[in-house]
Amino acid sequence: MTIDPEMAEIVKVFFQESREGLDAMESGLLGLGATADTENINTIFRAAHSIKGGSATFGFAEVAAFTHGVETLLDEMRNGVRPVTSEAVQTLLQACDCLREMIAATEAEQPLDQGRIAALNSDILHILGERPNETPTPAAGAPRSAAGAPQRAAAAGPAAGVPPAAAEQSTGWRIVFEPVAELLRLRNEPTRMFAELERLGTIAARADVSRLPALDALDPESCYLSWTLEVSGQIPRPKLDEIFDWVDSHCRLEFTPTGRSAAAPAAAVQAAPQALAPSAAPSPEAKVASPANAERGPAAANVPVQKAAAESGSIRVATEKVDGIINLVGELLITQSMLSGFADGIDPDDLDRLRQGLSQLARNTRELQESVMQIRMLPISFAFNRFPRIVHDLSRKLGKKVELKLTGEGTELDKTVLEKISDPLVHLVRNALDHGLEIPDRRLATGKQETGTLELAAFHEGGNIIIEVRDDGAGLNKVKILQKARERGLVAADQELTDEQIDNLIFMPGFSTADQISDVSGRGVGMDVVRRNINDLGGHVQISSKEGLGSTIRIRLPLTLAILDGQLVRVGKEIYIISLLAIVETIQVPRERVNKLVGRTEVFRLREEYLPVVKLCDQFGVEPDSRSAEDGLLVVVEADGKRAGVLVDDLLAQQQVVIKSLESNFKSVSGIAGATILGDGTVALIIDVPGLIRSVINSGGAISAHAA
Repeated sequence: MTIDPEMAEIVKVFFQESREGLDAMESGLLGLGATADTENINTIFRAAHSIKGGSATFGFAEVAAFTHGVETLLDEMRNGVRPVTSEAVQTLLQACDCLREMIAATEAEQPLDQGRIAALNSDILHILGERPNETPTPAAGAPRSAAGAPQRAAAAGPAAGVPPAAAEQSTGWRIVFEPVAELLRLRNEPTRMFAELERLGTIAARADVSRLPALDALDPESCYLSWTLEVSGQIPRPKLDEIFDWVDSHCRLEFTPTGRSAAAPAAAVQAAPQALAPSAAPSPEAKVASPANAERGPAAANVPVQKAAAESGSIRVATEKVDGIINLVGELLITQSMLSGFADGIDPDDLDRLRQGLSQLARNTRELQESVMQIRMLPISFAFNRFPRIVHDLSRKLGKKVELKLTGEGTELDKTVLEKISDPLVHLVRNALDHGLEIPDRRLATGKQETGTLELAAFHEGGNIIIEVRDDGAGLNKVKILQKARERGLVAADQELTDEQIDNLIFMPGFSTADQISDVSGRGVGMDVVRRNINDLGGHVQISSKEGLGSTIRIRLPLTLAILDGQLVRVGKEIYIISLLAIVETIQVPRERVNKLVGRTEVFRLREEYLPVVKLCDQFGVEPDSRSAEDGLLVVVEADGKRAGVLVDDLLAQQQVVIKSLESNFKSVSGIAGATILGDGTVALIIDVPGLIRSVINSGGAISAHAA
């Protein structure tokens, strides 16, 4: 259905909250043991019901109908009617995945995958011991669960004892509705119900006021009325179920068919139990799709679902952070008022006050910058929260027992960095599960516990964030890695490498030691992409491993991509900026340590290794003051485990700079990561160190690998 533009902002919040609810459901399901934790399963149930109620409110009937079956299964679990089994938990986890796809498709206004929806509906009904369209809905007075709520069917069916055709063809219905007192307190509006029924046929309503208390005892937020409604018209039973889908389990709700088709024994129908949904009034456009007729809908299995733009286009900000910025703006206004007094001239006696004002302005600006950057900072738990499910599914598939440990989940980093690091982390975790951790029998044979440990840790170190992926598995087989590398010509037959250099060979493009290709890993198209993506973020990745004991992959990332701690350098009359994170040291090289390779660039010797000299003047067509390495300063930079020396004429100040994208404002320039505006208004280009080193490699320059 097309989303009403006037409701777009509200619906956007619904989609966002639905995704958060699904995250809570998934987390809760993964935490379920053989015995249901009442509080945990109630949390899962509430999340499912909120999604169902919101879906019905906005007219997303198929989402509401599918969630109804999920809610049925959860309700029986929480009431003790049905035990918590691994089959049920796995089916509910798949239902969470399906709901994510349905919500994404609904938000993108694309068709739903009806085949997947029908298959999961069938699985849920199988667990419930029901068959689609064959189990009657319990009649009034039907057996109740241990919690006192009526047992329910997953899909709305005809009245008990009434043939389906008769119920569908009934020309009228008698509806008895006796709500709980909390109906109004939870912001539900019963008059909406009457309005929806009037759209279906002629309605006659009779109110029962017998529960009304004396005036002095009346609570204006409580509901004391109940109603008997006579509705005439060709009204299908599912339409009534849809209108009353929000009704609480403790309310009395009975449907009795009347009219010409009521010759069959009529029986009242009890409402399905569910929690009251605030403001969950049904939508007139909603249509409930049962599992049986879902297959008759449009085929959508092959229709790609576009990623909703809103998914990454907004951030929830804590009120304290916003209050902090407002306070700082107030401080800035005070400082501005102080400095505005000097607009007409400065008395020599006021110089101290001017310096004080400028110092205060600098302090306020710095604090405001830090506060604004904090708005973009999100806890890494947003990335970590997906791994319990990944580990759960993959360990089952691979036949391994794995305990996942997450530490430092509250560590914050920039939203952009967080989004871009998620996929590399997924690959590293999958790789550790597939290649690192052993199957239980093999672990027991080597004296280990049959359950392996996989740990994701995050913490701050200096101005960076460190993420480590650790496992206690088999570790890297260095002999096999070196053999494969020599077979592929990546390492010379007579070249000697340290253990650390051998470990880092797994980041070479196309490198894999897997004997068999699987859909988990082993195609040799992953680890090099992981390293490149991390390098593109201005980060660095390295691995250390001990055979038989496990491996640790360590990722170093900047806290933010918006602001850079940079070293200003001068080449001729131009100013460039090099990230401090990429700089190893700065030296002035004596002539005897500089050599020129035939047909290649100059190289210099630094502690027993030869590094190439990258001349920014040649790279960007600038007239320099220094033409050779011995005449200028060499800034030793490192990226991707390789080093080079960048020739500059002079070192200037170090300062934080705001990065502006060249690609979005001008065009992409090789060797340049972006630009910034300096204090004097001039533009300085920011050097792309990884790209610069790659260009030297591609041009045939010698690059010495450095063991990080």
